[in-house]
Order: sequence, then C-alpha cells, then structure tokens
Amino acid sequence: MNNLFRKLPKLDILMKDEKLDECREKLNYNTLYTLVKNEIDSFREKIKNREIEDFEVEDIIKNILDRSKFAGNNKLKKVINGSGVIIHTNLGRSVLNKKIAEKMGEVVSNYNNLEYDLETGKRGHRNSHVEELICKITGAEGALVVNNNAAAVIICLNEFARGKNSIVSRGELVEIGGSFRIPDIMELSGSKLKEVGTTNKTNISDYERAIDEETALILKVHRSNFKITGFTDEVGNRDIANLGKENGILTMEDLGSGVLVDFSKYGVVKEPTVQESISSGIDIITISGDKLLGGPQCGIILAKQEYIARLKKNQYLRAFRVDKLVLSALEGTLRYYLDEREAVREIPTLRMITEDKKEVLKRAEKLQKMLIEKNISTSIIETRAKIGGGSMPEETVPSYALVFTGDAVKLEKYFRTGDINIIGRVADDSFILDMKTIRDEDMEIIVEKAINM
Repeated sequence: MNNLFRKLPKLDILMKDEKLDECREKLNYNTLYTLVKNEIDSFREKIKNREIEDFEVEDIIKNILDRSKFAGNNKLKKVINGSGVIIHTNLGRSVLNKKIAEKMGEVVSNYNNLEYDLETGKRGHRNSHVEELICKITGAEGALVVNNNAAAVIICLNEFARGKNSIVSRGELVEIGGSFRIPDIMELSGSKLKEVGTTNKTNISDYERAIDEETALILKVHRSNFKITGFTDEVGNRDIANLGKENGILTMEDLGSGVLVDFSKYGVVKEPTVQESISSGIDIITISGDKLLGGPQCGIILAKQEYIARLKKNQYLRAFRVDKLVLSALEGTLRYYLDEREAVREIPTLRMITEDKKEVLKRAEKLQKMLIEKNISTSIIETRAKIGGGSMPEETVPSYALVFTGDAVKLEKYFRTGDINIIGRVADDSFILDMKTIRDEDMEIIVEKAINM
C-alpha cells in the first residue's frame, strides 16, 4: 500500500504534464486544478480502501481527460426532446423561434432602451415595450407583465382584495407544479379565501349567497392541469362577470394557459381563448407566457387601464418584474400573433400542435433512413403526442415515433446521459423517440449518439 501511495503524482507536477495540454486550452486554471486534485484524491481513497492493486500515472491522466469533456459544460444546456410532450415543464416548456433568440442576443449583448424613452430622452417604463402589442392582439384595455402567472395572481389579489374575501369555487382550488396551491397563494397575497359550492358542482346561487360586505372579488380559476368529469356543473365567465357588476365587486380569472388561437379550427380540442375571456366582461385576467402562448416564462395581467395603473404602484411589482431577456422574447413572440397564419407557422409550440401528421411521418422516415445508412435498425409506429405543460394535460395530437431494438431501460439511460442528451420514453417495453418534438437539426446529433450504442 505504501508503494502505491508513493506512486501518486504530486499535484503541481501533474498540472504541468504535456498530456493535459488540451485541458489547459479548454478549461480555466481553477477548473483544471479541481479536476486534477479530485482525481488524485480519488485514487488515494481507492488505495486506502484496497480497491486497486496497482495503477500507472497514465490511468489518472486518462480519467482526467475523460472527465474534462464535461467539466467546462454549463449545467443548464440543450437537450433533444424525443418524449413527444410538446410543452414539457421539465424541459423548459415552450421553445422559442430562432429569430427571436437572435434578437434576444442582440439586446442582451449591448446596451438597450429597457427603461429609456428614446422619443423624450427621459426615463421610461419597461412594460411599455409590450403593453400596446398585448392590447392590440387581445382586445384588452391595459396589460402588465410580471415574472410568472402565480406572481400575477398574487399581485392582483394583494392590490384589490388584501384583507378582504375572495370567493372561489371548491372545484377550482387547484395545485400546480411544485406543490404551489391556490389557497396558499391567496394567503400570501393577504386575501381571505371564501370557498363556495362543492368539488364537482358550483352554481351561481352559491356565489350569490357568499357575497357580503367583506367580499372584494370573485376569482375563477381555469382547471388547466386536471379535469372533473361526470356529474358536474360550473358557472361561466359571463355569468360571473354580470354577478360582479350587479354587486359592485371585481371579477378575476386565472386563465393560466394563455391561448390566443382557437385550436378547434386546426382539428385540436378547443381551449378557452384570452379574447373570449375578455369579451365575457371579466375585469381582470391573468395568463402564462410560456405555455400555449408559446413565449418565455412570464405572467401577463389584462385589465382596464385604471386597474393596471394601480398595479404599477404595488410594491410587489419590484419583486415580480421581468428583465430585458423576457421582454425581448415576449415582444418577438407577440409580433407573430399580428397575423395568425404567421403565428401558427413561426411559433414552435403552435406549429407542433397544429401540424399535419404527414409532416411528422416524413421526419420519422428521414431519421430512419439516416440510421439505416449507419446499420442501425429501427421501426416506425403511430403514437399520440401530448400537448402537456399543465395546459391541456390529457389532450393529444397524432404523431409517429422510432422504436429502437434492445433493452429499453438501458437505451433510455444511454441516450439521456453523457455529452449528448436525448430524452425519449419507454413504451410497451421499447425505447422510442417521438418525432413530434424532434426537429430536422436534431437528426445528425441523434445519429451520432446512436452509432455508439
């Protein structure tokens, strides 16, 4: 054992070894130092635990070289989504158009007019870059952008219902990802929850009986991440809006998904649109930017200008405001909505949801052909891709997938790990890559990974 300890190289000498020249070019000093130190320490532990009988310095160097391939990589990086879930919460939700990403790069790598009015030469408001655009597309009178939809709900309840009651149907007290619950969000806002109805049935009379002098608003929450079926009943937006006006209280809807296009025109199950909610007369509407809207993570509040003006003065806004990256991405995404045909064509989320399954089959056949050229055999099957993202959880669209031959569990791990990360899924004891969420530019990378499996 003593002989093995003596064979361990000194840290400063190994750092200068010419075999690590490539590492020195690729990595900064501190990263390489940590890498080398950790590998020497690792061998020292193995000697101490009698896990190795002998080794050479070249063995340590080889391990360092292998680990260096990943040492300089960012933790947050690109993955290829072959899961078939279009709005995948764990994989960053909606994918942005590449032209938008280029514009973002231009904005963030230079000074910009985030809070500067170029016309007057005075300080401006960051919300002004997108407010007019949002109002033009949705028909809202005013709009405000915050960092996510939960923040939008909190700031609205805090401003308009702090210390007073907010009425919510029991069937709409949802929990979203990460154990965030509507009752908890309401408590944080300072508003008091007043539940009405039952889990499966709430009538207009339930709301009417609950209204008293302590009532500030009626909150309607869109059940975007689950469904209640069977013996059910709920009150529509228009009836809620009319009830609020009759009693002089505000009405609000947490719409969540942010749909700006009627999907039923494209053969997909209809989801309530933002425009429909506004036309119903609801006073305040909150939506997400990174779900079915297809943009960056943010929350958008739609309301009359007088309500937006109050929200701009709320102290929560400082904590919830968005940065130049989000505003640039949101503006770029919204501009496509000025022409619905362009939005469906250019916004990746909308394109994947609405595209003809024949286009998916073409991609499947193209990738299969590329793999055959490398002597890799696959088969093509019909699948149903999920829209996902806590927006339309049970809704699917037609798709096709490639099925790989071999141990499904091992293949899933192989494609998922390493320098190239491809996320597929195991179905019917087979590993598959669903082509709905795979793009043409992903195919060469998939082939490169598959060659060594």
